[in-house]
Amino acid sequence: MTSSTAKTNRQILDGTLWVFLAEGLILPTGLITAGFLTRRLGQEGYGLFTLASVLVAWIEWSITSIFSRTTIKFVGEAEDWRSIGTLVLRLHLALSVGITLLVWLLAPAIAASFHEPALGQYLRLLSLDIPVFSMASAQRNILIGRGKFRERALATAGRWTLRLLLIVLLVGLGFSVTGAILGTIGASVVELVIATCFAPTAWFKRVDFPMRSLFGYAIPLFCFAMAMRLYDKLDLIILKLLGGSAEESGLYGAAQNLAFIPTILSISFSPLLLSSLSRLLAAGELVQAKELARHALRLVIGLLPIGAITIATAPAIVKLIYGDAFLPTAPILSVLIFSSLGLMMISIGTTILTAADRPKTPFLIAAPLLPLAICCHWWAIPRLNTLGAAWVTALVAQVGAGAMVIAIYRLWHIWPPISTFLRSLLVCGAIYAVAMHWSASGFWLLPQLILLALLVPIGFLSLGEFSRREVALMGSLLLGFLPTTVKGKKL
Repeated sequence: MTSSTAKTNRQILDGTLWVFLAEGLILPTGLITAGFLTRRLGQEGYGLFTLASVLVAWIEWSITSIFSRTTIKFVGEAEDWRSIGTLVLRLHLALSVGITLLVWLLAPAIAASFHEPALGQYLRLLSLDIPVFSMASAQRNILIGRGKFRERALATAGRWTLRLLLIVLLVGLGFSVTGAILGTIGASVVELVIATCFAPTAWFKRVDFPMRSLFGYAIPLFCFAMAMRLYDKLDLIILKLLGGSAEESGLYGAAQNLAFIPTILSISFSPLLLSSLSRLLAAGELVQAKELARHALRLVIGLLPIGAITIATAPAIVKLIYGDAFLPTAPILSVLIFSSLGLMMISIGTTILTAADRPKTPFLIAAPLLPLAICCHWWAIPRLNTLGAAWVTALVAQVGAGAMVIAIYRLWHIWPPISTFLRSLLVCGAIYAVAMHWSASGFWLLPQLILLALLVPIGFLSLGEFSRREVALMGSLLLGFLPTTVKGKKL
């Protein structure tokens, strides 16, 4: 491993840890916010707020997914990032304002279709978040493209923290659903301000970046993102279409929510990987880029023990979070966790192919997954019910992950290390055996999960997976999280 590669690896790992911690704030702040709002707004008020939030969030996600990977790639490659940054911000603003006006006009009709007249005014108010959120997302992507990973994490942490505080404050003052919406908008404003401070962009700067190049990447990557978004919820939709009860849908949805943690890691890691690969390739360091990509594939293989931990502790996890009534969720979760790992491999594969100027390949891989999954679901769900849906989702995700790995091999002749895969299987077996013979429930489940997670890197270390330089790198990263007074002491 060269010194430049080691420096890049350290920057990515450090940034991933900070971004993961920042994105992970959605779990505690989201739970606290939901608990507070359900008690203050009641079932009807909370239902209206949730419905409006889901509709607007889907619109916001669709807008930002058009340019996210494209922005990171071109900012990472550009000598003058401000030009591409200005162009992206203008496009985000124009598109988001246009869609906001459309939502404003269609809000009454949307509310009528849901048979909730009050929903219209909430949709109109919350639609004001669309341009703010879109601009904040653009600024976050610019920060990632420039390699400012900690600054990006700070902006996200500010958003989730302030969202909780503003919602509690405004709803507590008696503003009800309107207060919750204003708190959501205020959080987006805070994130935009923080991100803009770290990446100020000249709005009236002359832009000489070719629009055609931008959309040549944005369109196929957007099509890929939409295909994967449809695939992500396809199992639940078909389960319901084939006669699944509300109870079965609830159990399945609960399992999907618990299988979300690898997705957070993917969200944290993939953009940073794209930024680093783009900058390496722009500098002509192809060998280093290939080595970094291989380590990224190796990372996903090394996360397989998460599946073993989930299988062994799924009943206890479900009981702790949802209660005894949701225990049938446990076997579904045990299968869906491997779907999340497969989707993470697809995400990282897409990142590598995008950096290597192959933006169309991810969509060509993702598009056939939809009809394949539909056919398999139609056969499996009537026979195996919710478990059939979970198995199809997990297996088709592995097919997509395998196709991504093959595409990367054909491009760069790199492959996930077989030795890592074998060691990962050994660690899976050991972790599963420990978890099965160490039963914990209630509060004690949390320490058990933490200790089991810590046993994973210890297991890989004992099997010789990490080189001395990698051990030193991880040690320096952990030391970086300690307070200065602790680091200054002699051990």
